[in-house]
Amino acid sequence: MSGQGGIMIGKAGDWAARHRAEMALSLRITAAGLIAFALGEALGVQQVYWAVLTTTIVMQASVGGSLKATLDRLVGTAAGGVWGAITAAIPHQGAVETALILAAALVPLALLVAWWPAYRVAPVTAIIVVLVPHGASSPLEAAFERLLEIALGCAVALGVALAITPARAHRLLYGAAAEALTPIRELIGVLLDGISAPVDRAAVLALHDRIRTAVERCAVSAGDAARERASYLSDAPDPDPLVRSLRRISHDLVMLARALETPLPEAVRDRVAALARQVAVAIDAFLAGLADALRKGAAPPALEPVKQAIADYQTAIADIRRDGVIVPLSADDAERIFGVAFALQQLLGNLEDLANRAGDVAPALPKRPA
Repeated sequence: MSGQGGIMIGKAGDWAARHRAEMALSLRITAAGLIAFALGEALGVQQVYWAVLTTTIVMQASVGGSLKATLDRLVGTAAGGVWGAITAAIPHQGAVETALILAAALVPLALLVAWWPAYRVAPVTAIIVVLVPHGASSPLEAAFERLLEIALGCAVALGVALAITPARAHRLLYGAAAEALTPIRELIGVLLDGISAPVDRAAVLALHDRIRTAVERCAVSAGDAARERASYLSDAPDPDPLVRSLRRISHDLVMLARALETPLPEAVRDRVAALARQVAVAIDAFLAGLADALRKGAAPPALEPVKQAIADYQTAIADIRRDGVIVPLSADDAERIFGVAFALQQLLGNLEDLANRAGDVAPALPKRPA
């Protein structure tokens, strides 16, 4: 029994280590909610639940994300509260007049949300101000009270995000970038195998989708990291170049996939298939090392093996062209042969750019043990 208990504890520890970020976020949300409730009670806030709800809404995985959610909620609440109070101040009685006032409150705020969805709390606040009875308070006083309650929740959430196991957006970005390299590695291997054998189109499309989703996740984290930089909460490098490099690599793979929709002509593939496999192996090893470097804040691996493998492939293509192998082929086949070579050259340039971006990352992160 003790052995089984040890195994279960070990598995629980492994699970907690893999989900450290999720556990930290749950801790921050819980702490922020309790602190907001305690402060609200101590300050005599009438509807303290709004402060508590706000902490759970604006708390995000990173400090930058929490900062954006805080600003969005404050601006949305202020806009909805002020406009709701203005419209509610117009004398009205009965359901018809109330409906007209409600429409006057909602139309401009609905347009605001249509253009800027981040402020979706604005019409909600206006509805509360217009429709919820406020006792002896005027609509303007009710709007001001709602703003104070929301501001309390936002302040607590942002303070907790900064003080309790803070998660910096640039760290999340580098982790997301490392994750994005996994489907990129898989797709490169599948596509280069397509030089000599038909590729599984469904698998290729699925990998393209995974890459697209992963890069978009990086873009979200990059936006949060940029806000941290702009707010002087971080001195990490500009996150946008890293995301641009990943996007360009994904575009290179689209180009490569189009060139290899069908295998290359037999006379060509017999001479380059083994070299293409060497390219795939070299890129796979490089990207695996790069992912590890991004996670640990270490220097990126050397790109020389990839450069050599692609140079050998390009030399073989030049020899094939010199020997006249391409002359009897169709224009479409010739275009695909040179398309593969061009795509690999573009990919090499963007891999080098990505390595440089990872090199910028290394000094910005505290080193983690291997």
